[in-house]
Amino acid sequence: MRIILVTGLGGAGRTTVAAATALAEARAGHRVLLVSEDPDPLRGPLPEALGGAGTPQGSTPRLPDGEQGSTPRSADDEQGSTPPLPGGGSLRVHRPDPAADFRREFLALQARSGAALDLLGAAPFEDAELTELPGSRQFALLRALRDAAAGEHDLAVVDLPPLPEALALLALPEQLRRYLRRLLPPERQAARALRPMLAQLAGVPMPAQWLYETTARWEAELAAAQAVADAPTTRVRLVLEPGPAAVRALRTARLGLALQGLALDAVVANRLLPADSEDPWLAGLTAQQHRHLAELRTAAGVVHELPHLGRDPRGAEDLALLASVPPAVPLAPAPGREVEDRREEDGVLVWHLALPGAVKEELSLVRRGDELLLTVGPFRRHLALPGALRRCTVTGAGLVDGDLRVRFTPDPGLWPRTP
Repeated sequence: MRIILVTGLGGAGRTTVAAATALAEARAGHRVLLVSEDPDPLRGPLPEALGGAGTPQGSTPRLPDGEQGSTPRSADDEQGSTPPLPGGGSLRVHRPDPAADFRREFLALQARSGAALDLLGAAPFEDAELTELPGSRQFALLRALRDAAAGEHDLAVVDLPPLPEALALLALPEQLRRYLRRLLPPERQAARALRPMLAQLAGVPMPAQWLYETTARWEAELAAAQAVADAPTTRVRLVLEPGPAAVRALRTARLGLALQGLALDAVVANRLLPADSEDPWLAGLTAQQHRHLAELRTAAGVVHELPHLGRDPRGAEDLALLASVPPAVPLAPAPGREVEDRREEDGVLVWHLALPGAVKEELSLVRRGDELLLTVGPFRRHLALPGALRRCTVTGAGLVDGDLRVRFTPDPGLWPRTP
C-alpha cells in the first residue's frame, strides 16, 4: 500500500491538492483513504464531488487496550461508506479528533494507574472535565497515520500540517522512542523480581510494573508510526505557491526530509496565474510569479503546475483540474546512507549521508557512544552507527555537493583481527 504525505507552506493549498489527489486516484480505480484534520475540504469541494458521502466520523479508529499492548484494527472500521466511483474505486475520508483522542488516552492511563492514584488519595478526572493539552494534535495525527497503513485500501493520502510542523511531526516518533529507552531501559524489566530488595538497598522506591507496561505500549505505538513514515512506499508531496519563500521552503523540505531518510515524490506549484492576460496589473503579478516558478524548476528539476481557478475550488470538476500530478509518479530513491570500504586505499571507512542543499557553515556532528549527533541548519537527529562503524573512531568529515562523508578509522583494540 502506498502512502502520500502532503505538506507545504501555509496557505499554499495543500489541503485542496490532497483532496484532489485522493479523488483522482479513486476515480482511477483505487481504494483510497483521505486523512485530513482540516474541515474545509470535507465541507467544501469533496462532499459535493462524492454526492454528499464521505463525511468524517470525527474520531481516530480505536485500538483495544490490553495488558500486553494494542493490536491495530482497520482504519476503515469506523468510516462512512461512499458511493461507487468510475472504475470501481472508492474514497473514504477520516478526520482525526485530537480532543476525543486525548480524553480517551488520558482516561485509559488513569484506569491503568488507578491503584497508585488511590494510594495517593488522588481524585480521578471525569471525561466531561478534560480538555486537550498542547501536543494532542500531533499524537492524534500520528495515530491516524499508523492506522491508515492498517486499512484495507490501496492508497492513503494524508494531509499534514504546514511544512515546519510536518517535519517536526515526522521526527517525533524516533525522538520520543529514544527518550523512553534512555529513561526506562526495557532490559531493566528483567529485574522486577529483585525490585523489593533493590528498593531497600537504594532507599528509594523502584518503578512499578505498570509504568514499564505503559512505556512498552507507547514504544509499540511510536514504533508503528515510525515504521509507516520510514516505509519505502511512503512519499512526501510538497505544495508551494511560487513566491519569494518557495525556493527556501523547498530547500528546507529536502534537507529536513533527507535527514529523516525520506524523499519527495513530487513538487507541486499551485495557483499559477494565466500567462495570457491583457490586464497590465495581472500581467505584472504573473511575470513575478513565473520568475519564482523558474527558480523552483532550477532547484527541483521537475515541477507539476496547477492553475489558479479564480475561485475557491468547488465540486468534482474543479478538483479534476487540480489533480494533474500523474497517479503513478515514479518513486525517487530515498536519500542514501552507504558505508564505503576504503581500508585498502586509505585505511578508512566512509559513511555517506545525503543532505541535499546543506551548507558547511550550518552543519555540525558529534560522536556520542554508538550514535552520531548531526545538526543541519534548524534540524538535529541522532543517527545510530552501523555495526562496523561502532568499532571505529571518527577521523574527519567533508561535505561535497550535498553528500556528507564521515571518515572512520578502525580501532585496533575493537576491530576484529584477521590471520
